[in-house]
Amino acid sequence: MGIVNIDDDLHDQLRRASKVSCRSINAQAAYWIKVGMLCEMNPTLGFTEIIRREFGSAGVAVQELAVGEA
Repeated sequence: MGIVNIDDDLHDQLRRASKVSCRSINAQAAYWIKVGMLCEMNPTLGFTEIIRREFGSAGVAVQELAVGEA
């Protein structure tokens, strides 16, 4: 484990996003890093498809919902 230096503005965004996502600041940073790496490794896929594939790899059944359904 190491230390990553980020600017104060990005740290503030991490802090705010972590509250919304119910994650620690470190967990939010790790999530953004992982998603960023997956996006770079799969430039033809959108965010939703990348996350859907990650859920599938973890064995999470993702139910398709039509727009407007909840």
